[in-house]
Amino acid sequence: MTDVTIIGGGPAGLFASFYSGVRGMRARIIDVQPKLGGKMQIYPEKIIWDIGGLAPKPCYEIIEDLIQQGTHFDPEICLEEKVIDIQKVKEQHFIVYTESGNEYHSKAVIIAVGSGIIKPLTLDIEGAERFELTNLNYVVQSMQKYKDKHILISGAGNSALDWARDLSEYAKQVTLCYRKDEISGHEYMSDLLDQLNIIKKPSMTIKQLNSHPNEPIITEVVLENVTTHEQEIIPVDEVIISHGFDQDADLLHQSQTKVKLVDEFFIEGIGNCQTSVPGIFGAGDILKHDAKIHLIAACFTDAAHAANLAKSYITPDAQEEGLVSSHNDLFKEKNKSVIKKYMS
Repeated sequence: MTDVTIIGGGPAGLFASFYSGVRGMRARIIDVQPKLGGKMQIYPEKIIWDIGGLAPKPCYEIIEDLIQQGTHFDPEICLEEKVIDIQKVKEQHFIVYTESGNEYHSKAVIIAVGSGIIKPLTLDIEGAERFELTNLNYVVQSMQKYKDKHILISGAGNSALDWARDLSEYAKQVTLCYRKDEISGHEYMSDLLDQLNIIKKPSMTIKQLNSHPNEPIITEVVLENVTTHEQEIIPVDEVIISHGFDQDADLLHQSQTKVKLVDEFFIEGIGNCQTSVPGIFGAGDILKHDAKIHLIAACFTDAAHAANLAKSYITPDAQEEGLVSSHNDLFKEKNKSVIKKYMS
C-alpha cells in the first residue's frame, strides 16, 4: 500500500506527485495514456504564455520540466491503465481498480483527470480510419509536417482557428471548412484569417475523401454545402479534423465510492480541494470550487492543496503545509548541483 494514488498524469497530477513527495508521502500516478503530460501532449508545439514566472515556451518543453519535477521523488508510474472504480474499504484504505484487472491500494486518493479521458471526435465517413496512418490528422504534433503543403482543416472552434493561424506560416495553402455561416471561435480570428490569406469555406462539410487507387493517401476532399448540397472538390496534401473531443468521465459516475459532482461532470470542491468523501481529493480542471481559475497555473495550487489535505488525512497531527523549497532539507544537495550549473 502506498500513501497516495493520483489518478491522472497531467500538470495537476504531476505537481501533486511532487508535492506529495515534499510532504514525505509515497505517491503513485495512474494514467490511461502511454506517456505523462495529459492534454498538453495534444498540442506539443503550442506556445504557452499563462504560467506565472515562466517565459513563453513550447508546450513540449513545459511537459519535460513537469515530468522531471513530478517524478523527482520516484513515484510509482502506471501508464496505459484506465481507472474504472474507486472503493473506500475503510478509513485510510482505498482500492483503485483498472480495466486491465489491477488493484492499487493507498491511504488517500487524488483525482486529477483534467476534463476526463480525451479522445478527438473522428470524421463520420465510412472508411475514413484507413487514412489515419497517412494524412488524416486529429491533432497537430509537428508543424514541420505541413511545410509547403495544401491543408484542409475541418472545424471552426478555437483549436481549429489556432491551427489555421499557426500552420499558415508553414503551409503552401490553408483551407478552413465549417458547418455554420460564421466561425464559432474568438471574434478577432475571422479578420486575422483573412489577413493570413486563409481560404474560408462556410456552410460546408466533408462529404467524401478521394485517394490514390493503390494506397491510403487522401488526394482530394469533396465538400458539400449544408443547405444547397452543391459540391466542391479541394485538392489536398493533409487533412486535419478539429470537431472537438469526447470527454469520458464515467469513473465519477460508476465508482462504488461516489463524490459529489457539479453539473453532473465536475468534482465539487468543498472549501478547495476536499471532496464529499474524506480521503479523496481533487485537483485541476476536473475540480470546481468558489476560487477556481481555469488556467494551467491554477492547477498547481489545487495540487498542493490536495497533497496537504491528503497529508492531514493520513497524519492528522502533521503540519498543514510543507516547508518551501528554499528552507527544505530535502533539496539541499540538489540545490548545490543546480547552483553549480547556473554559475558555470
